[in-house]
Amino acid sequence: MSNLTNLTEVTDLLTAGEPETPQRPKRRSRMVLPKNFGRCALILVPYVWLLVLFLIPFIIVVKISLSDTAIAMPPYTPTFDWAGGWASFKEMVGGWDFENFTWLMEDDLYWKSYLSSLEIAFVSSLLALLIGYPIAYSMARAPAEWRPTLLMLIILPFWTSFLIRVYAWIGILKKEGLLNMLLMHLGIIDDPLTILNTDLAVYIGIVYSYLPFMVLPLYSSLEKMDDSLLEAATDLGCSPFKAFWLITVPLSLPGVIAGCFLVFIPAVGEFVIPDLLGGSNTLMIGKTLWVEFFANRDWPVASAVAVILLILLVVPIVLFQRQQEKQQEKGA
Repeated sequence: MSNLTNLTEVTDLLTAGEPETPQRPKRRSRMVLPKNFGRCALILVPYVWLLVLFLIPFIIVVKISLSDTAIAMPPYTPTFDWAGGWASFKEMVGGWDFENFTWLMEDDLYWKSYLSSLEIAFVSSLLALLIGYPIAYSMARAPAEWRPTLLMLIILPFWTSFLIRVYAWIGILKKEGLLNMLLMHLGIIDDPLTILNTDLAVYIGIVYSYLPFMVLPLYSSLEKMDDSLLEAATDLGCSPFKAFWLITVPLSLPGVIAGCFLVFIPAVGEFVIPDLLGGSNTLMIGKTLWVEFFANRDWPVASAVAVILLILLVVPIVLFQRQQEKQQEKGA
């Protein structure tokens, strides 16, 4: 018994001398993100932007276009009552109709405004192309050290307020303006010309305001063109004009298309330029929409005008993009 007691004491002494093994701290579990999380988040940002600033406002505009005018705040019915819940939503949907769209088809003021806007935008885009193409071509053929300065001169008007630039054209085009004074001083005309408050003034204002949107994509396409293609065409016997028509123009078509879209789309819905430079007979859908919304306070009709305008602009662009994709797939 004594021997067992002594053995236990010796074992306790030996064990007491050994250091205790420290316990490792427990690792915290980390959240493992998917490999493509960064890419998905980056792609999601523009979609969220379009959802918040385009799709949701467009849905609201469509909802108002299906409502009826009312002397209330807001000036249309039916409206959604959050306290009413699902029953209020069904009542609101039941009150929608296409009366405003029918009214637009019956009144010739609106479809004439649409046609006039499309005509003015088309002619303005064509004029901007005829003026902008030589400018972009000369910029692309200029020495490399001059190009940044020329590019800055093109975007220089954007440093000034759009409204101030339009008002400046009033001082230029009016009967006592700079243009008439210059022409009369040179002896070209005897009486001042009536340019302000005409469609010609609207064309001048739109082409001037949106010309940089035509020049920049054209310059981008022409600047990337390989000059050796023109040299090869010249060696094969092509004249400079023929080489330009067969090589330069086809290669610059992406810039031409982009520039025409960038000028045509905002020009269709333009309001400030026809309101300040145009006359009472100048019909444009942006001006008509402003009158319906602010002067007549007819929000449903104004919303219907905006919806049809958006459809007229978006549908052709989507069809064109699909056609371009099909051609690229065939070429691949």
